[in-house]
Amino acid sequence: MGGSWGGSNAPSGLWYSFATPLIGKGVRWASRVTHHGGSALPGKVVETIDPTFLARTLAQLPLGVVLVSGTNGKTTTTRMVASMLSDLGLKVFTNPTGSNFTRGVVSALLQTVPLTGRLDADIAVLELDEAYAVHFVRQVKPRYALLLNVMRDQLDRFGEIDNTARLLGHVAQATTGTVVLNREDPRIARLAGLAPVSTTVKYFGLSDDLKRFFPSDDDMATTVSVEGKDGKDDAPASDKPKTAASDSGAEDGTDAAAKQAPAADLSDTLTLPPVNPEALAIATLPADVTLTEVGDHAATFRLSGEPGKPVRPGASDAAAIERHTKVRLEGVYNLFNAAAALAVVRAVIRDANRVAGSAMLKSMTSPKFQAFRARLQRFADAKSDDLIAAVSRVTPAFGRGEVIDVNGSPTELLLVKNPMGFRLSLASFPPEGADTMIVINDEYADGRDMSWLWDVDFTSLKETGVAQVSGVRAWDMALRLGYDQVKVEEVDPDIDAALAAFVKRNPGHSKHIYCTYTAMLKVRAALGRIANVADAGVGTGK
Repeated sequence: MGGSWGGSNAPSGLWYSFATPLIGKGVRWASRVTHHGGSALPGKVVETIDPTFLARTLAQLPLGVVLVSGTNGKTTTTRMVASMLSDLGLKVFTNPTGSNFTRGVVSALLQTVPLTGRLDADIAVLELDEAYAVHFVRQVKPRYALLLNVMRDQLDRFGEIDNTARLLGHVAQATTGTVVLNREDPRIARLAGLAPVSTTVKYFGLSDDLKRFFPSDDDMATTVSVEGKDGKDDAPASDKPKTAASDSGAEDGTDAAAKQAPAADLSDTLTLPPVNPEALAIATLPADVTLTEVGDHAATFRLSGEPGKPVRPGASDAAAIERHTKVRLEGVYNLFNAAAALAVVRAVIRDANRVAGSAMLKSMTSPKFQAFRARLQRFADAKSDDLIAAVSRVTPAFGRGEVIDVNGSPTELLLVKNPMGFRLSLASFPPEGADTMIVINDEYADGRDMSWLWDVDFTSLKETGVAQVSGVRAWDMALRLGYDQVKVEEVDPDIDAALAAFVKRNPGHSKHIYCTYTAMLKVRAALGRIANVADAGVGTGK
């Protein structure tokens, strides 16, 4: 079934492939017992000894693979899509920990499949790092791709953003069913020109009055550069902090085994369609789902008709419906991610309607297939109100607006890894009435180049100041805040010591902790020793 509906055919395995699950589970057990290798180590071992395990296992899925990638929002959006599909009746496999390299997916499979290697799921929803998505689609052609955005991020790995767009272009080229693109990001919207002729292209977007909340990478200007133009920043460029990589070679435990993708993958010559606003006519691209209104844990979405009923090309927007809902997600940016998730789930429902009535499916009479038919029919019958209800029940992913009660203080963990993400987090979580901590590391999973901090506007913190700055690059962060005239009370590179002091401040007072990825793991691990922190399966962060 995976070959017919999933868009890929299972490759042949090696003679000893039957033992791969047992070997992988053994490596996983040894890694946990010895606390060495990180959660991706089993995936690394299996990729080496059985290179087709990933493709063979995912080829079992009758509805194929949903691949989610882009600079910002991958983990939360993947969680949304997986949660909604599951809520609507399907059995879903996903990589929930944010380990988004191919070997991270393999490790998640090894944790899920029994010794027989049989994957008990209807569909997979997988978050992939932009570079490793290229590796993935060489092995598995996704049935659906959701491409979110392109921002400057980990410049030491990806280079400039057109190169990142080029990487995502490979995903669009490889998708067999539906590509869902961000209408508001020109570098993403133009990837429609790379999708195969037989592949459907859908968009998610914003109403005009909300676009100011989501500036593109090209729209951003650092406060330092703006003030410099006004003559207010008298510091010469030579006085700005150097941003050379840290001498530390340590990597975070989650993907300690995952190394940088081969240079050839990050500098390929895929030709992208030009960014031409007049030719592209972004404003007139029809969005399948549009975010039209945002509020406090609330949003309004415009949907182009019921999900199971295809809209005729060129048809008027008369069939569009609007739905308002409360959400449990944090941050205005996650409301836009919810529009993206709705769009790809609607694409799966459209296909489910075709498959549910197929003669081939009706001819399968075994109890296993009858159970699948029942799940598929329930899913295919989902209406817009069902989708909106499913969105309202999604909870934040770990570290993405996750709230942990620490000694009576609601403490929010906010992942920041590039200028746009940091800016949107600051805009979504007003500092008034909360203590603020910033933790910046520069390990491989964070990106070695921290110069992007100079493209973040921190002036919203001027009135309240920052109580604590920590992490490997604590002093660089404190200096950056100083240029925006933000008072910093304490600087301590030792995360455990700094966090211990921070959580003791103002008992019962709300707290915001902004962290890069490996810093977030360490913060969660430290909080887990003093508070109830859900196990996200991402290692100890030590």
